[in-house]
Amino acid sequence: MSKSPRIALIHATPVAMDPIRHAFKILWPEAEPINILEESLTPDRARSAEIPATLVDRIAALAKYGASTGSDAVLFTCSAFGPAIEYAAAKLDIPVMKPNEAMFAAAIAEGGRSAMLYTFPPAKESMEQEFREEAARCGSDAQIESVFVPGAIDAVRQGDVATHNRLIAEAAKSLSGFRSVTLGQFSMARALADVQASTDTPVFSSPEQAVLKLRDLIGTK
Repeated sequence: MSKSPRIALIHATPVAMDPIRHAFKILWPEAEPINILEESLTPDRARSAEIPATLVDRIAALAKYGASTGSDAVLFTCSAFGPAIEYAAAKLDIPVMKPNEAMFAAAIAEGGRSAMLYTFPPAKESMEQEFREEAARCGSDAQIESVFVPGAIDAVRQGDVATHNRLIAEAAKSLSGFRSVTLGQFSMARALADVQASTDTPVFSSPEQAVLKLRDLIGTK
């Protein structure tokens, strides 16, 4: 009997958990995702413009723990720790993915200008840098422009998903001249259908694209 691929999901906030669970259920039900939640990461990251060395070490320790569970890959679901996740990935012999890398690859393939809607300000700079580095690696002239959606993350943390989704869809509807739209936080995937209904521009979210990439990388063992 073949073993179901196990994926360690490392979360910094509970609001990221349902979107990635749903993506696995729809796109890769054969996989076995396991949840590792460390809620102190988000407030600690928000206190500093740069990622402190202590947080880099904690991210690496979490990735190592995820691998120790027998997982075939580790996926981080918080977008504010890109460089720290890269550091962690270099220390392990299984895939360790940043939350947005697959989504950005899909947007870059569209070319031109991409709008990144985001709700958590500390993640902005590292995500933009990640996009530019991936575009350069691909030899693409794709560009990113970030658009903050105020109030959305507060709404979803309070359980008001309808307001969260409406605010993000309204922000997407106001965009023009872009070849693609990306949703910068995992928690924003709740709004994917509403955003797609508000614009004719291709819209990508992190959970769906991450699951598709992991499925291609690992498959069913």
